Amino acid sequence: MKFTKLSLVAALAVSAAFAGGDIEPVAAPVVAEFPQTTIGGKATAYYYSDDAADDMFGNDSSALGTAVTLDVTHKFNANIAANVTAIGFANVLDENLYAGIGGYFEQERSGAFINVANITANFADTTFVLGRQLLDTPMIGGFDWLLAPGAFEAYTAVNSSIENLTLVGTYIRTWRPNNSGTEFIDISNNGDDNNWAVGAAYSSSFSASAWYYNVDALGYSQVYVDGGYDFDVLKVAAQYVNTDWDFTDASNAYGAKVTATLGSFNLMGAYVLVDSNVVGYVGRDGLYTSSWNTLGLSQGDTFKVEAGTEFAGITASASYAYYEYEQYAATTDNNEGHEVDVILGYDMKDSALGLLSAIDLNLVYTNTNYGDDSSDINALEVYANYKF
Repeated sequence: MKFTKLSLVAALAVSAAFAGGDIEPVAAPVVAEFPQTTIGGKATAYYYSDDAADDMFGNDSSALGTAVTLDVTHKFNANIAANVTAIGFANVLDENLYAGIGGYFEQERSGAFINVANITANFADTTFVLGRQLLDTPMIGGFDWLLAPGAFEAYTAVNSSIENLTLVGTYIRTWRPNNSGTEFIDISNNGDDNNWAVGAAYSSSFSASAWYYNVDALGYSQVYVDGGYDFDVLKVAAQYVNTDWDFTDASNAYGAKVTATLGSFNLMGAYVLVDSNVVGYVGRDGLYTSSWNTLGLSQGDTFKVEAGTEFAGITASASYAYYEYEQYAATTDNNEGHEVDVILGYDMKDSALGLLSAIDLNLVYTNTNYGDDSSDINALEVYANYKF
């Protein structure tokens, strides 16, 4: 569930031609005509099964969902656009309360909702996104898992006036968590609570970001800082997260990560220590040791190793992560857990395949123990997308 293909703003393409010296003249640029409307989307089929309460593929452990996502962008002029993403879904199998997705996909037999509905306005180097949108920040965001990513009603500004530096500010009013159904939840407590974030991200050979979060809805404020350097074949990074809880001890998380390329393999090793208390988050987290099912937010030591490669058009990765759960130590004999992930993907990009070239196929196998005296849970997820 950790694939986060999300963006704070719609992509903005600007082209310019500069000429000097003795060169041939070029044709006059074509002036875009407005308004413009573009439509795209995808059809998804998603199968999930685990052995938490039944044998794998059993009647009580499997779910199959389908969905159609329709993306519409209407540009009023070169600077202002309206964006809408509508999603309709239907479950194929009967409700299975013991499946790891919690019953039906999106918790209903079938339904539809508007996941994104906003106005995007671009002025000079600043973009404003007003309305329902996808957020992608280290500690607030939406998983792109199952049929649709989690989304927010928010008011966001992004500025890129300084080269390689992006400044972001967002105020959040409602939230539709991933796989929660068709409704957006008011997390502002009818306006009494304020949930917002500001951040700055620098990207070059040296990269760094700093974020401050105020989340009244969950009772904490938070500082997130990371930094890293790209040595070409070797990259190193470190992070720190302080969660200042209103009614309990603060939490401090310290992380380090190394990634490297060895031949055709991409390798990663990471370590995170969380002391005193668990880390706060909304929808997602950016800790280095988080896996497909498990977030690295719990108190204790965690580490993760991963290897990935591509062969014959198939992308493949395998990872192992170890987690301590110090908060369970007083109530259970088992306060250690782990997760193994094997992820395969095939994108049928060959244009000779015609319509099939728009399909991607994916398989995810996970083995997870959550450190609460339960046995390992094996899960299999198989899904396909057809993009149009």
